[in-house]
Amino acid sequence: MNRLFVFLLLLIPISVFAAGGKVTKSNGIAPDRYVYYPGTEILAEEEIRIIACGTGMPDARRLQASACFLVELGNGDKFIFDLGTGSMRNINSLMIPFEYLTKIFLTHLHTDHWADLISMWAGGWTAGRPGALEVWGPSGTRENMGTKYAIDHMLKAFNWDRTTRSVQITPKAGEIIVHEFDYRGENQVVYEENGVTIRSIPAIHTGDGPVSYIMEYAGMKIVIGGDTFPNTWFLKYATDADWVVHEAFMTPEQFVKYYGQPPQLAWRACCAFHTSPQGFGKVMSTIKPGHAVAYHFYTEEIIRYDVFQGIRETYDGPLSLATDMMTWNITKDGVTERMGVSPDAAFATHGPTRQPPPDRGTPSEFTDWTLKHRWDEGIQPAQKEMLDRHMEKYNLQDQDWREQMKK
Repeated sequence: MNRLFVFLLLLIPISVFAAGGKVTKSNGIAPDRYVYYPGTEILAEEEIRIIACGTGMPDARRLQASACFLVELGNGDKFIFDLGTGSMRNINSLMIPFEYLTKIFLTHLHTDHWADLISMWAGGWTAGRPGALEVWGPSGTRENMGTKYAIDHMLKAFNWDRTTRSVQITPKAGEIIVHEFDYRGENQVVYEENGVTIRSIPAIHTGDGPVSYIMEYAGMKIVIGGDTFPNTWFLKYATDADWVVHEAFMTPEQFVKYYGQPPQLAWRACCAFHTSPQGFGKVMSTIKPGHAVAYHFYTEEIIRYDVFQGIRETYDGPLSLATDMMTWNITKDGVTERMGVSPDAAFATHGPTRQPPPDRGTPSEFTDWTLKHRWDEGIQPAQKEMLDRHMEKYNLQDQDWREQMKK
């Protein structure tokens, strides 16, 4: 069979062959949507939607961000599993108010799984998130290898950012509440609220600390593997899940040819602390999920086809080869796969809760040395009419900052 044709088949969900269904009049609409337009479909109470917001490697590319999966539930809850480099661009394109994107679960602390936490923190803050972020993540073998240490020191590194935004916007949205749990816990409950239970199991990847997550909701079970070598915890607790995502790394030769790795590292990266395509297939044929999802590889045809072939050597069940914006709807009746279609330049979408004001008692971070060099005498007359209109429209007379900035 032609390789390109096989590749195209891998990209297109089965439902695409409905070709939009039957259109009965010239200005009618196609009834069968085989793509997902974010913000246009309400989930049923007992339904889960998962969107791949990052599926690639640490070198985030325009085509692929690093690891990130958004899970939306029919009860309205939303959870982000990992926030790898570049993934915030895909999250932003979904036009979800940031006040609903506050629950973040990290599988481990490699940059391609959490580096865009800083973008979520600052971007959501400036775009109107009213409250703090909450982050769940594993401990380490010592204090300075755990999630709390990483986030505390991230905030220290961005202290100037945090302090100045707290004064000018609001301090509340700059907070991060960390829920660190023991990475060695076996099927331990790390979150339980509103009919949702999330458990963690240890994973095996480059050193102690990483975990995989198991979510249970409305009688359904999904598993977020993160990065891991095949292990007995996964085989025991991921069995019979409705939907499972697990890495299927590129082959050693692909790492040498397309990723620039020396051969001695390429075969270890693929197959010693990650999972090969054949290893992924063996895991899935053992745990028998309702639907298996492979990720963590370049998605170009020249690579994707070989990953697919490697998986099919050991697994013949339901399978998706994930790429960014691939979307799955999960019910007790089964799994539907589509591609998400979203704008490259989405505006921030506002939620119902207004962001609290800054603490007026907090001193300014400006000194007189800087303020005396403001050119207010030139600029304020030029923008006075525009600012006056804005002030009157929104009744901001008691907050006019123009005279204050001259002091």
